[in-house]
Amino acid sequence: MIKVFSLFLFLGIFQWGLGQSFAFIDSDYILSSIPEYTESKEKLDKLAETWTKEIEDRLNVLKTQKDNFNKEEILLPAEEKTKRKSEIDKLEKETVDLQTQRFGLNGDYFLKRQELIKPIQDRIYTAMKKVAKAEGYTFVFDKANQSTLIYGDKDADISNSVLEEMGITKE
Repeated sequence: MIKVFSLFLFLGIFQWGLGQSFAFIDSDYILSSIPEYTESKEKLDKLAETWTKEIEDRLNVLKTQKDNFNKEEILLPAEEKTKRKSEIDKLEKETVDLQTQRFGLNGDYFLKRQELIKPIQDRIYTAMKKVAKAEGYTFVFDKANQSTLIYGDKDADISNSVLEEMGITKE
């Protein structure tokens, strides 16, 4: 029974594959060939570095305040303890809020990436789609994004055609 099922499954996949045409691209290669992407990525990386440093600085201040409080806690009057705990809690909340504002879902990093990188990715997708349709490919895989592409013959790589469609020539 299992052998019969396996045979039908194999024949179904084989038959489905007939008449289908496959190609692949290497989006890392394509992106590295676009100077505009390199510039945008550098801008985004610098912003991320600045924002990360800003958050790390706040975390260091927070750690120092917590350490000082823990050392001095037994000597402090109740009112001062409450005041300091409140300040630490406030700084902690502000730090978490800043992390979310900078790197959270729909945060500054995400929005800036959408602004700088997404238009380039959209151009690549549009060019890839044109090349795939013009050359009769039913499916196009991206070998750079850990797709399940196990092997790809260089002849099926349409990365340079996508670059040409975008008006970018590779030496």
